[in-house]
Amino acid sequence: MNSEKENNVQHFLDLIQKSRKGKFKVYIGMSAGVGKTFRMLQEAHTLLRNGIDVKIGFIETHNRKETHDLLDGLPIVPKRSLFYKGKHLEEMDLQAIINLRPEVVIVDELAHTNIEGSKNEKRWQDVMEILDAGINVISAVNIQHIESLNDDVREITGIEVKERIPDSVLKAADEVVNIDLTADELIERLKEGKIYTEDKIAQALKNFFQSGHILQLRELALKEVASQVERKVATEISGTTTFKQERLLACISSNHITAKKVLRKTARLANHYHSKWYVLYVETPDEAADKIALDKQRHLINNFKLATELGAEIIKVKSHRIAKTITEQADMRKITTICIGKPHLTLLRVILSTNIFNELLNKLSSSDIDLIILS
Repeated sequence: MNSEKENNVQHFLDLIQKSRKGKFKVYIGMSAGVGKTFRMLQEAHTLLRNGIDVKIGFIETHNRKETHDLLDGLPIVPKRSLFYKGKHLEEMDLQAIINLRPEVVIVDELAHTNIEGSKNEKRWQDVMEILDAGINVISAVNIQHIESLNDDVREITGIEVKERIPDSVLKAADEVVNIDLTADELIERLKEGKIYTEDKIAQALKNFFQSGHILQLRELALKEVASQVERKVATEISGTTTFKQERLLACISSNHITAKKVLRKTARLANHYHSKWYVLYVETPDEAADKIALDKQRHLINNFKLATELGAEIIKVKSHRIAKTITEQADMRKITTICIGKPHLTLLRVILSTNIFNELLNKLSSSDIDLIILS
């Protein structure tokens, strides 16, 4: 009975806290130049005409005339000026925004990395603070900056995107709007000089702005927004999720390359099913802290951090029985699907892994748990 009362109290506190937080709207696009910043500034003008106290916290026009012209008449929060490595740079002034407390603030470039010495490492962390202060935020990001899509984007474009936001940031949004263009429309905008200066157009057409790349990125953006809409319908309109109640368990090792792929792909599955997911690392005696190499320790720590940012709960268990530990944790947490990485199939690894893999398969064969081997 006491437990039920505590749950009711906590639910009410959660509702109070949610009502205090600002609302969060994110414009998302398949690439630079689709018009996210332009659309945000148009919305700012509409809000201003309707008597809403809206301010520009940070905007990046990239010297695009159409976009820059929309700044006229909009109140702008002055940026912080600072010197870094001999250069004069400007950053968004987080504290000034919180002190001014506008009803709505426009914050561009959500995936931006702040200058060293800033309060937060990333701009999305600044946005979370602004929301916590009860200020509504409108922001923008490109699809290639979403953490769990990093491997997909690299395969499509051949480019490793360094600035990324955790999927949890997009999940926190009350509204996600896709700014969509066809590949032909986007390439035409590029050729007309509406995205980059003339000296960069030819290079962009050879690299990122190839029609095939754009089409695949467009598909990623459309799927991401569709997933966000499904989640909103399931949780807010029907009041309960209509999706199968999946619970996923990603099993990782100290192999950091395989682990990252397993984490990102499991995160995508969890996003699709709107489900809770866990990451399990079984520390064998050979991988004890005093035996494992320092670089592997560092990679493990980074992967745990990545998993947390992607929304997973971390489980660390010391054991020499890997398969037994996996199945025990799966039973304990009512896991429906276990995700593991595909091993590098050298002869020695096959011989060494056979017993573990067979033991895991035998244990799962008598349960309702699915096993996914991720490439």
